[in-house]
Amino acid sequence: MAATQWLADELAQRGGPVRQRAAAALRELGAVDRAVYSAVAATPTPSLDEPLRRLSNAANNSVLWLAVAVGLGVAGGSAGRRAAVRGTVAIGVTSPLVNLAAKSAWSRRRPDRANAGVPVGRNVRMPTSASFPSGHAASGFAFATAIGRDQPWLGMGLGFLAAAVAYSRVHTGVHYPGDAVVGALLGAGLGQAVAGSIDRLFPAPAGQPGHDVDRADERRGRRVRQRTRRTQRGVASAADGRTAR
Repeated sequence: MAATQWLADELAQRGGPVRQRAAAALRELGAVDRAVYSAVAATPTPSLDEPLRRLSNAANNSVLWLAVAVGLGVAGGSAGRRAAVRGTVAIGVTSPLVNLAAKSAWSRRRPDRANAGVPVGRNVRMPTSASFPSGHAASGFAFATAIGRDQPWLGMGLGFLAAAVAYSRVHTGVHYPGDAVVGALLGAGLGQAVAGSIDRLFPAPAGQPGHDVDRADERRGRRVRQRTRRTQRGVASAADGRTAR
């Protein structure tokens, strides 16, 4: 991975036994990344090649996730529409941050899938952008995480779909595994941050998933319960006193 190689070089230049060991570990991690890519490329999977190629193409420009958002908006009622907006905004934030900022920062070259032996039947269009991190993985996990904030079962299903999309980018030869893993982590983090921000700025109506009881109401409820318990203890003490007399 470009990131691990850069960090390894920086640590090695600074010297010291701890930094040297860390640099060696990072280089080994990069070697594992390339080895896993080569292993996937060399493993014949004729029954998986076409479905994964189609899935990879379906997620281009987040079309797959936007289609899911439309379905949620149409069939999911007010809660579905809210989830669809949250997921769409998460993609809108994540995509430029990953595809423009992060890719520009690292500029990792795309894999040479021809020399790696990726079967031609798996091929999708090779993007011209940098390889690290995977924008497909980031957008998919951002969408799934944002949806799953108050609809966990749906979010879990979308998370599996996002993982399949992320793997499809490795299977078709356009990303190294590390690109997909880091993209997924970035997407999940950004999706959670965006969803949390939306919920704070625009709280869900009472009764809908994601609705948080106002903290002031919680404090008032606690004070009422405390006064009730004190009153009950006072009544019980007075009763005990009368019984003793």
